[in-house]
Amino acid sequence: MADTLVIVESPTKAKTIGKYLGSKYIVKASIGHVRDLPKSQMGVDVTRNFEPKYITIRGKGDVLKGLKDAAKKVKKVYLAADPDREGEAIAWHLAQYLGLDLNQPLRVVFNEITKDAIKEAFKHPRHINMDLVNAQQARRILDRLVGYNISPILWKKVRKGLSAGRVQSVAVKLIMDREREIQEFIPEEYWTIASTLISGGKEINAKFYGYGDEKVELHSEDDVAAVLKRMKNKPYVVQKVTKRERKRNPAPPFITSSLQQEAARKLNFRTSKTMRIAQELYEGIDVGNKEGAVGLITYMRTDSTRLSATAQNEAREYILEKYGSDYVLTEPRNQAKNENAQDAHEAIRPTGVMRTPDEIKEYLSRDQLRLYRLIWERFLASQMSSAVLDTMSVDIDAGGVTFRATGSKVKFPGFMKVYIEGNDDGAEEESFLPPIEEGQILEQKEIEPNQHFTQPPPRFSEARMLKSLEEMGIGRPSTYAPTLETIQKRGYVALEEKRFVPTELGEIVITLVEEFFPEILNVEFTAHMESGLDNIEAGTTNWVQVLDDFYHDFAKRVVVAEEEMKEVELKVEESDESCELCGRVMVYKLGRFGKFLACSGFPDCRNTKPIVKEIGVKCPQCETGEIIERKSKKSRIFYGCNQYPECDFVSWDKPIARPCPKCSSMLVEKKRKKQGVSIICTKCDYQEEADS
Repeated sequence: MADTLVIVESPTKAKTIGKYLGSKYIVKASIGHVRDLPKSQMGVDVTRNFEPKYITIRGKGDVLKGLKDAAKKVKKVYLAADPDREGEAIAWHLAQYLGLDLNQPLRVVFNEITKDAIKEAFKHPRHINMDLVNAQQARRILDRLVGYNISPILWKKVRKGLSAGRVQSVAVKLIMDREREIQEFIPEEYWTIASTLISGGKEINAKFYGYGDEKVELHSEDDVAAVLKRMKNKPYVVQKVTKRERKRNPAPPFITSSLQQEAARKLNFRTSKTMRIAQELYEGIDVGNKEGAVGLITYMRTDSTRLSATAQNEAREYILEKYGSDYVLTEPRNQAKNENAQDAHEAIRPTGVMRTPDEIKEYLSRDQLRLYRLIWERFLASQMSSAVLDTMSVDIDAGGVTFRATGSKVKFPGFMKVYIEGNDDGAEEESFLPPIEEGQILEQKEIEPNQHFTQPPPRFSEARMLKSLEEMGIGRPSTYAPTLETIQKRGYVALEEKRFVPTELGEIVITLVEEFFPEILNVEFTAHMESGLDNIEAGTTNWVQVLDDFYHDFAKRVVVAEEEMKEVELKVEESDESCELCGRVMVYKLGRFGKFLACSGFPDCRNTKPIVKEIGVKCPQCETGEIIERKSKKSRIFYGCNQYPECDFVSWDKPIARPCPKCSSMLVEKKRKKQGVSIICTKCDYQEEADS
């Protein structure tokens, strides 16, 4: 008969852990947090050392009653929430509600949900760590002080329903500043000269470098003319050939932010989706009769690239057996530690490297498999030997004008046999130069001057945004996904072509916050607050003192803002369309998914509709309608007939205005990552390259 109750957060986790613990344990789920600050009021008494007022979260009454009834029937209760601040706070709230003795070792933590890890963790229960609890409380109270003081002011001065968060406001400010950079950017002209040369029947692509050893930039067509004049009728003579061997090391195993970034690049996952699927992989997946439910990855909220010796040894054995001794590290690779890292948990890795993606793919959904494969390959590659590349650089002289050609090829793939890290600027292209000797004269096939203009910095994608927040020390692994989700839900930013743009509302709110609460938007100040929370967790700083230091000046700014902030009227851009329900003019609004049309009679009339973008193509199905660009619920662009629902034609690929020359069927633009854009027929095998 069971004599011990174990409480975790989720039913899935409870099921997986229960399998390992056996019949003497009852495992139940709290389903996340059970107590929080009230939504209807501040819930913090600033006159009594920021004492929080916690209440039971709505809907959790039955859950808590069930846990209390179960606790009365057993001799021992263990709290096994996640191994972070949030998990520690959940354990503390449960202990208080259930009346447990905090002087007893009630807390059980583990970094992975596997049989060995679970059994070992229950051999070493510990006391609830109040430093972790206080760090979580301080963050929660800090965000409440900011939000519940600034938001009412924004309601009065701008419109109801607005709010301002601490980390979220900084994120919006970064997006807004980037948009200003783009708008104020002045392009500068520059030129390049590319020369295609022949050596032994093989082409070499060389680029203008300068004069002799001096690098020279070309700013105008006159500069180009001077170069071409100087090298006219001059032979291309190889002046210098530099060959060297270069080692390339793998990327470290994933931390939370790098997993989110790479999943965005390679899998096109939103941050929230990445964390949801990672949670599923962590809590346990049934992988058949041999193992049943098992946690497939270690805890996914971490800022450490550290790996256990057990994991490294297991990887070493697998690599030796699968790829051979050349691919095995001669000694463990030490990863550099980020100065902002708390290093509380291991890196994100598979709980068993022998559990390969191909072996368990039948038990995983498509997205689970893709994310697991990413984590598995990244971890394995991080434990493999470096790649070795042969690189060659060739300087070529033509009448005192220097052209340079570079190339490389993989001599030994090492970790690249398994995984290569993605980047925001596209995949790297390997180029290899044929054998070339100094003094050799090369034949010119083509020379092509090209005019360019400098480009503004790109808008933030989710991956770039996460990287910037991490580099600045703003937020922590567990806050990145909800931060980006919140600023979109509030309508402060929108996603256009997978890039963040600030809305008019976002710009107004951030401008007001910047004027009256500059410290909230100060990157250094926000990063300093994060360090303060880390110090609370480490037990070196008192949590009340951190809050008091912040609130002393903040409270004064609130008083000034209430008196001096002026009311702002949101601009309304009218369209040429009328509302089909009430006849009023439709106006443009910008929501979390971009621009849309809304009735100017809101709230009396709540009619909205998407902005229709015609592409100049007749519908091939009904032959009377026009093809328009639309967006799915997940913001993916597709094409459909404007006569919908009478005509249900849809296409993910963009139709073009001319028929197939082979069978007269519809042609579409097909986008492929490696091949680029092609024009293909939807019925026959006709295909052509799209104009660049």
